[in-house]
Amino acid sequence: MKLQQQINQFLKQNQDISYLNFTKKIVTSNYPLLGVRSPILKKFAKTLTLDNPKWYHNYPFQYFEEIALYAYSLGNLKTTFQELIQEIKIFLPYIDNWAMNDYACANLKQFLKNQREGFQFIQWCLKQKQPYTVRFGLVLLLDFYINDTYIDHVLKLCNTKYIDHYYISMAHSWLISICYIKYPEKTKQFLENPKIRPWVYRKAISKICDSRRVSKKEKEMLKKMKKASSLI
Repeated sequence: MKLQQQINQFLKQNQDISYLNFTKKIVTSNYPLLGVRSPILKKFAKTLTLDNPKWYHNYPFQYFEEIALYAYSLGNLKTTFQELIQEIKIFLPYIDNWAMNDYACANLKQFLKNQREGFQFIQWCLKQKQPYTVRFGLVLLLDFYINDTYIDHVLKLCNTKYIDHYYISMAHSWLISICYIKYPEKTKQFLENPKIRPWVYRKAISKICDSRRVSKKEKEMLKKMKKASSLI
């Protein structure tokens, strides 16, 4: 059986109409959705990459789920980190929604063992003009770089005005909120004099205040900062 037939058969056998209807409400893509759940796709991606790690090269992508399989497969690559980065750069133009973006980022565990080189790639992503490439960099920071070694570097990158795009701004505010939850004092200092978009600032504080890991006293303080901010 040809690879495309194998993948199409698998996807259609695992189609879940209720999940499809749900996904259509939160994901907009140029690729038609079939409605296959993420854990099923992730498991199948491992099977695909066993015999042909780079099966996606020259593959005629038609469905959202095929791109998701591509995203998951990148996390299974057994190669040098430099080669992985080149594979990611080939993948990036396929991203046209937040879900494809975040599926790929979350599975790139290779960044945990290649922090320095990975950080250089992230800096490259954040300088690009394609919205989902910028979001890719922000989500990689969120997934792998909020730690003792990189928190100051992450906050410095947070203090930047990126392209005015909804899904970039959402990732930016999300990143700031998790920085606060894990490193409240350092992030508070950043929030006292930020150079970011007002919407991002407000959304970040809103997300922080939604967290159960932040005390009521801290939330009140943050809301006062929000009101007093010159960004408002």
